[in-house]
Amino acid sequence: MNSRLRNFMTAVLTFGGGTALLCILVFIHINQGSVSISIGTVIDAIIAPEDNLAHHTVRMLRLPRAVLGIIAGGALAVSGTVLQTVTKNPLSSASTLGIHSGTYFAVVLSTVFFPVVMVGNGIIAAFVGGILTFLIVFVLSGGSKASPVRMVLAGMIVTFLFSSLTSVLQIFYENETAGLFLWGSGTLVQNDWNGVTFSLPIVAVGLLILLVMSFKMDTLTLGDDVAVALGQNVSLVKFISITAAVLLTSVTVSVAGPIGFVGLVAPHIIKLIGYRKHLPLIIASFIWGGNVLLLADVLARVIDPSFSELPVGAITALIGAPWLIYLVLRMKRSTYGDENTSVIAGKASVHAPLKAVIPILIFVIAVTVFVSLASGNYGFEPVLLWNTFFGDANDFMLGLVMDLRLPRALVALISGMVLAVSGLVFQGVLRNPLADPSVIGITSGAGVGALLTMYVFGVSAAWIPVGAMIGSLVFFIAVMVLAIRAQFQPTILALLGIGISAFGSAIIQILVVQADLGVASALTWLSGTTYARGWAELVRFLIWPVLILFPLLMIRIRVLDTLSLGDDTAKGLGLRVMSARFQLALIATLLAAFSVAAVGSIGFIGLIAPHLSRLLVGPANQRLLPVTMLVGGAMLVVADVLSRTLLAPSEIPSGILVAIIGAPYFLWLMRKRA
Repeated sequence: MNSRLRNFMTAVLTFGGGTALLCILVFIHINQGSVSISIGTVIDAIIAPEDNLAHHTVRMLRLPRAVLGIIAGGALAVSGTVLQTVTKNPLSSASTLGIHSGTYFAVVLSTVFFPVVMVGNGIIAAFVGGILTFLIVFVLSGGSKASPVRMVLAGMIVTFLFSSLTSVLQIFYENETAGLFLWGSGTLVQNDWNGVTFSLPIVAVGLLILLVMSFKMDTLTLGDDVAVALGQNVSLVKFISITAAVLLTSVTVSVAGPIGFVGLVAPHIIKLIGYRKHLPLIIASFIWGGNVLLLADVLARVIDPSFSELPVGAITALIGAPWLIYLVLRMKRSTYGDENTSVIAGKASVHAPLKAVIPILIFVIAVTVFVSLASGNYGFEPVLLWNTFFGDANDFMLGLVMDLRLPRALVALISGMVLAVSGLVFQGVLRNPLADPSVIGITSGAGVGALLTMYVFGVSAAWIPVGAMIGSLVFFIAVMVLAIRAQFQPTILALLGIGISAFGSAIIQILVVQADLGVASALTWLSGTTYARGWAELVRFLIWPVLILFPLLMIRIRVLDTLSLGDDTAKGLGLRVMSARFQLALIATLLAAFSVAAVGSIGFIGLIAPHLSRLLVGPANQRLLPVTMLVGGAMLVVADVLSRTLLAPSEIPSGILVAIIGAPYFLWLMRKRA
């Protein structure tokens, strides 16, 4: 009897309490706005509408927005529930598997090149993009044998790739994609009922399909072999379920943009309550998904009382990223404790001697710098460059080379070195071959600090590196605290890093919207660029790592080799493990902060340069340090040259190019090691 009463009370709180909370949030939501409308007027507008401005504001602007919040939040939550079941991955959702980035890229691509397919709010493009993205992530992470960690990491890398491609389109086709920046961050803003009338029937059909399939999905939780023994066509069940889940995500993206983490938070709330059967799980997830999204939209307008429209997607990330961190820490022992990601690390395949590798890399850098100095809007002009220095004096060309091209190439070279070394140190300190300043959130922290310095505190540009350092240090402390909680397990740290990075990126999105930056300039800065960088950035930000931090690191680099032996062995050799980790990680954090201050948020170099270096010279950090430094410098110099020449006179931000090149490499490496 007690058990029945407990189940009854749980159901009342879950469904009745969830519905009551939804009604309360809708009422609060409708009462928010730049124009104050009394509660009585709101009630009258809903029950007995009249032809006046206040009633039209409620019925045509505020009520459609609230209803769309319920539909979109519910659809995303149900989609997350299904993805978690089919992939057997408790961290699956449209955002963690990269589906949102794929749907967003498909919509932006179609807007620019194939506007004819943008009928119906672009749902066709979004659906095709979502299905293809899921298939890419599923296959590259190992298919049906994919571990939860691999699948989420593949989703993260695919998200980086599609986000970079989307940024390229938005920068070069700013007019065609005007208005997509806020939408791309997720927004519930509505001017009429069109979004609701379009999405409601499609969501209803998708929801109905999944409710019919709910009993079949129950058998999937028992394992594929048991499901087959019970007479289920497992492949068909998975195909229908995934198609319906992606359809729900696609219709949401088409009307509200990519809104992340709702599909992660809401289903887990219901599972924590105790529901496992899919019929109540789907219904309850829909209700609480609407609650999560409406609450996020209410909070967005509480945070910004001016109602300049903060992207609700950024607010859900602020809520969802800590939730992801909590889930990872909560499930670490049962789910990820034995997972080994070190198989993804580059393994020596060349065994080349340093005497050969270092001169070759220096030669590559010298050639690339020469190409950079000789390249401009009119192509590659080596003869003109030669004549500038050794032939007839050309003051204009001499000034162009010495004041613009040379310092820019040097900024790219040293920034690449700094990022690569930072990644190498983080990988050694955290015992995580996937560590990189951008992946574990340090770069996001530096970006938050720099943006706060520039646009909130309004101080001079000279203080930007100070802000970047403070931001990176705050995020560094968060990373190290979580690392201690996770006992420095590589797989757990990789997932925690995704959460920290998402949290920082959400703050950056909010700051960009608040600062009212131009879309192209905001995307350029956020993506990282060497454009217009010169002697000032070199002297202010990059000379200090070379003069102070690099020598300090060279003295301490043997410590990384000792840490790689394991904590017990390192302690036996007399090393103070925790102190050594903090000291080295602090150096890596400062390196990343200086780089962000100089060139913005450039990712992947700190991830890929150490991997490539290990392939060349093996895992010994004393050999790795100089090689990684040169590989990273060469990578960013090459990216800088390509950024200026590929689409001259237009320019692609270097950070986007690095991501476009680096993401496929990393995905290939994951697939090869799988």
